[in-house]
Amino acid sequence: MREDHLKAIVAKFEGMEAALATAAGAEEIVRLSRERAQLEPLVTAIRVRAQAMSEREGLEAILEDPDTDPEMAEMAQAEAEELDERLEEMEQSLKVLLLPRDSADDKSAIVEIRAGTGGEEAALFAGDLARMYQRYAELRGWSVAILSASESDLGGYKEVILDVSGQGVYERLKFESGVHRVQRVPETEASGRIHTSAATVAVLPQAQEVDIEIKPDDIRIDTMRASGAGGQHVNTTDSAVRITHLPTGIIVTSSEKSQHQNRAQAMKVLRARLFEMERERQDSERSAARRSQVGTGDRSERIRTYNFPQGRVTDHRINLTLYKLEQVLAGEALDEVVEALISEDQTQRLAAAEASGEVASVSP
Repeated sequence: MREDHLKAIVAKFEGMEAALATAAGAEEIVRLSRERAQLEPLVTAIRVRAQAMSEREGLEAILEDPDTDPEMAEMAQAEAEELDERLEEMEQSLKVLLLPRDSADDKSAIVEIRAGTGGEEAALFAGDLARMYQRYAELRGWSVAILSASESDLGGYKEVILDVSGQGVYERLKFESGVHRVQRVPETEASGRIHTSAATVAVLPQAQEVDIEIKPDDIRIDTMRASGAGGQHVNTTDSAVRITHLPTGIIVTSSEKSQHQNRAQAMKVLRARLFEMERERQDSERSAARRSQVGTGDRSERIRTYNFPQGRVTDHRINLTLYKLEQVLAGEALDEVVEALISEDQTQRLAAAEASGEVASVSP
């Protein structure tokens, strides 16, 4: 590794800590704290590696000393071999930590779930997925709220949009985008045959006004009467809001009781969709980097199957199968899938970076 590069990172981190001690404004403190938190895992890894290298040098001195007792030399040799293995693992971990991060990883996320093929059963499955993400969010200490929902006759969702807020939400949920397939006997099926249905999930990083500027002239806002499942009116006021972004044709609706709240929620979803469009445009310009990641982000890509008769969940992108269907849908074992996806993504990106020479600064 280039030691001057690693020392510069540590120096930058120490400079942040010094700046935090003297920072006066709340905005400056928040910015420095966020940057410090992002850099801390890397700096910790650098310092642990430095300590291990120092220990290795001490062992080497013992081995090179002609006066070293043979028994002591044998012990030092064994420790050195063990330390060499650990150092190799540290080098690999550092390479991963030094890879460029997705700038949206620390953001909160908008999770859009829509029933696909399968009619009412697909809507029920969309409801299962919504509850899975809600429980997963709660387990991780995130806050989650339903921004809008279109319920089906049997209590599922034709469409539901979740606002999941917290640190690093997008980093852990971004690989959930795609087609989720379920295989089970529907509640509506009298013959007991197994049916296959699907729902699509889109995970979008939440954008702030500084990320995406929406000009007032670029949107048209319409109000309409909100309605519930089956066309039943949930209130008698024209509170529902539909926002159309004229340049792109994107339409967002929100139909809670407060028109002011609906407008704010719809703007949040619109901003997230426009932000994702811009990210996709930039990704297409960096196609090699995009292809090296797990999945393509294509919402038509079948990514996972939930098989109820066998109690298993299979993620097709990484050939991972867990016989923990109930635990995954309860949000309890979803982390096992998420961690495997993150690990595979890091491996693929590192391989791509090494192949293209972009990882030169972290190579031994």
